[in-house]
Amino acid sequence: MATALPLLTELPETLPLLPLSGVILLPQARLPLNIFEPRYMTMIDNTLGQKGRMIGLIQPNILENKDNISPSLYKIGCAGRISSFTETEDGRYLINLTGICRFTILEELPRELPYRTARLDWHSYADDLTPADEADINRKHLIETLENYFKIQGIVADWNAVQNTPSDMLISSLVMICPLPPNEKQALLEASDLKSRAELLKTLLEMASLPQGESEGSARH
Repeated sequence: MATALPLLTELPETLPLLPLSGVILLPQARLPLNIFEPRYMTMIDNTLGQKGRMIGLIQPNILENKDNISPSLYKIGCAGRISSFTETEDGRYLINLTGICRFTILEELPRELPYRTARLDWHSYADDLTPADEADINRKHLIETLENYFKIQGIVADWNAVQNTPSDMLISSLVMICPLPPNEKQALLEASDLKSRAELLKTLLEMASLPQGESEGSARH
């Protein structure tokens, strides 16, 4: 069953932040996560008791700051609703996040909890709260590029399932699972719409599939 999307005015002014490098969430996509750090276990405990059960998934900006304790963050992330969770026997949380809407961090709040929180602006991404239109995407070219990329990466795929997956779900899934560098994942997250994201994804997969010498001489996003 699809998650009902909230109105823009119903989104919270602040959210707890879960920084994960190389991991992004896209609106209306689903992401499983294994939560085991005590500070983020506390975050999940607190979030499960709140209306909306949302956290903000965002990447550390490793290129800008090498601080592993409180690294600089990218300004744009995506809110996810904890749509299901399981507590394991050894005390971890296995959660599923459903993407709701991207946000821009306005400011981080003073640290009063073990985890980071921020005041957010949602207005630039209000379109995330409406179902995506089927964009004019060259699926044939994208899938051909994907086949070559998966072959080089040694990734096995169910190509019948790929062919039968709607474009919005296919592109979101590929963006989230393909082992691309964090800065390229961020560029895909920030893409303005589905068509732009698909075109950027195809370009990045083509570049990643080049022989090493050629890809090193190419400009990366």
